[in-house]
Amino acid sequence: MSRKMNSRIFTLILALLVVAVLPSCGLLGKKGSASEKDNRRGEVTGVPKRVIWQQVLPKDMVPVKAGTFWMGQADEDIAFTQSSLNKQITISEFYMDKYEVSNNKYRQFVEAVRLGEYTYSTPTTLKDPPQFNLDEVLPDSTVWNTSFTFHYGDPLMEFYFDHPAFDNYPVVGVSWEQAHMYCQWRTYHLNANDKSDFDYPQFRLPTEAEWEYAAKGGKEVAKYPWGGPYLKNKRGCLMANFKPGRGNYIDDGFAYTAPVDVFAPNGFGLYNMSGNVAEWVLDAYSPVGGALTWDLDPKYDNPNEKRKVVRGGSWKDIAHYLETSTRTYEFQDVKTAHIGFRTTMTYLGRSGSMNVNNNRRRKR
Repeated sequence: MSRKMNSRIFTLILALLVVAVLPSCGLLGKKGSASEKDNRRGEVTGVPKRVIWQQVLPKDMVPVKAGTFWMGQADEDIAFTQSSLNKQITISEFYMDKYEVSNNKYRQFVEAVRLGEYTYSTPTTLKDPPQFNLDEVLPDSTVWNTSFTFHYGDPLMEFYFDHPAFDNYPVVGVSWEQAHMYCQWRTYHLNANDKSDFDYPQFRLPTEAEWEYAAKGGKEVAKYPWGGPYLKNKRGCLMANFKPGRGNYIDDGFAYTAPVDVFAPNGFGLYNMSGNVAEWVLDAYSPVGGALTWDLDPKYDNPNEKRKVVRGGSWKDIAHYLETSTRTYEFQDVKTAHIGFRTTMTYLGRSGSMNVNNNRRRKR
């Protein structure tokens, strides 16, 4: 009796396995998914079972949604440059650093080059690591003396980049070319250490139009990142780190640069888009660049032009240079004590509009 019972149970289990397994193998008249059936009939449905991939927001970056704004001067052109005439521009989605690149983040790049170690395990990208020389990536600490005439910058020259007291301050003494090297390293650093099956887009400097759109913080027209027209809030506190008056550097609380996370962020959650350090952007400089470029994701690219656009004003500049529309430039190999940078990343699927709520930082 016991043997018969065990035999019946075994037969029942075997029957259930056959019913469960054979259809999935296409052995009972089932021939896979609907797309596979269509493929067998000669239809084109795309490669089946493609990996679902979603672009993750990198640490300390914020999503900037697509939008349209008026690029160009939002107030009087006191220098009468006529290089920032108004033009309506549409910008696609991108990610942008919440803060200017700090000494400590740039130091991680320098240490990776010093040690020749760009990955923590087996690289997860097929691309070769970038090649740098240590001397070409080091920031120039002498700019604290050479950028100014008869200025006692020795303490900053000795301590600013190397001392932990300045870890969270923006890196300076880096050229436009060095900013590009940092972007190349950060791109490889992410793609070689991330576990994704596909590489992320490269980190890069923002285009001039992206920078201005981000600086306005979602406002179609804004004189300053906080809107304006005033430089102080209702409590009488200055809204950025700059030079409020002749010879007056300390009124905002900092004689030189400030930590990258002080002062209130703008509408996109970006800190110090005006003041602290001016910022390199991707575009070559032209006084008529706005007239030459398209009105959708414009970028003025001229490899023969060594002047590159600088935006945002710095701790040593008067308020005019803090305006979101003010354009200045510097030569791409020049290093100063008042120019730094922040990076951006293109959002894939940029013809649509990203859902910001779905781009919160998630564990990889």
